[in-house]
Amino acid sequence: MRTHRKAAALLAGCALALAAGCSSEGGKASEEKNGEGGGAGGKAVNTDRLKIAMVTHSGEGDTFWDIVQSGAKQAASKDNVEFLYAAGKEGREQAQLIDSYVAKKVDGIVVTLAKPEAVKAAVQKAVAAGIPVVTINSGGEHSEAVGALSHIGQEESVAGEAVGEELNTRGKKKALCVIHEQGNVSLEARCAGVKKTFRGTVENLNVEGTNMPASTSSIEAKLQTGKDIDTVVTLGAPFAAATVKAKAGAGSDAEVNTFDLNAEVVKQLKAKEIGFAVDQQPYLQGYLAVDGLWLHKTNGNVLGGGKPVLTGPALVTGKDVPALEKHTARGTR
Repeated sequence: MRTHRKAAALLAGCALALAAGCSSEGGKASEEKNGEGGGAGGKAVNTDRLKIAMVTHSGEGDTFWDIVQSGAKQAASKDNVEFLYAAGKEGREQAQLIDSYVAKKVDGIVVTLAKPEAVKAAVQKAVAAGIPVVTINSGGEHSEAVGALSHIGQEESVAGEAVGEELNTRGKKKALCVIHEQGNVSLEARCAGVKKTFRGTVENLNVEGTNMPASTSSIEAKLQTGKDIDTVVTLGAPFAAATVKAKAGAGSDAEVNTFDLNAEVVKQLKAKEIGFAVDQQPYLQGYLAVDGLWLHKTNGNVLGGGKPVLTGPALVTGKDVPALEKHTARGTR
């Protein structure tokens, strides 16, 4: 696994933070077990019970957010936190969900900023109500403006640039960049980053991300007409599998590469159906967001000192499979 040079140092710091605090149980159950959890042989946390909510832009069937939630739930268990989760694929829905958690007076909110203009007012309302907010995954460049404590994720343009550089190394000439959610600022930044560093040409293709059969058909049709396309870059793990299928249907020789990782992508890397994947460590995003809010509420800490905390990008290839299989099988990578 190769980390992009701009993210390597912060990735190492994040990994240390995760390893230092990852007890399997939290709250009262752990407090009853002397000598277990809670760091150096002491008790687990005895802080007041908190309620932390997460609102994302996830569509149905997107396994990426299952992994984010796994990390968040692990941190919540350790930190004596009740974790609440809700998602809406439209910005208006996300704003309404944020408003509902403000009304419930939760102790902290984790949000994504895929469509920042749609949720900005709701996030600012939460901050004005005294509820700390941490942003994750998307829209990091808008995090400070909406009043969030910090942002946890990868710099999407930097991740795209890393992909472009890798495609150059592989000798590719024409790339198809598949956007599965039109208007998502982070997805657009990824394709723009690829275009910035790739010496070949990049064409974007918008597909209906919540309709996988339709997405597969759109990619297959493009590959049938674009015989000069020698690589397809998908922006989410589920769409890599769809593209492998579309490639076969179109009789294309294009190499499939993808952003994000899951168990299926690891299998496809092993089978050499995918060339490489960009891992932004979603488990870490969920874990650090909940843990960061708990630390802020109980100890006044601000993760990253208010600056973005990078969890990627790291390029994963077939040779990394043996080290990743056990993690992806349990849903943590």
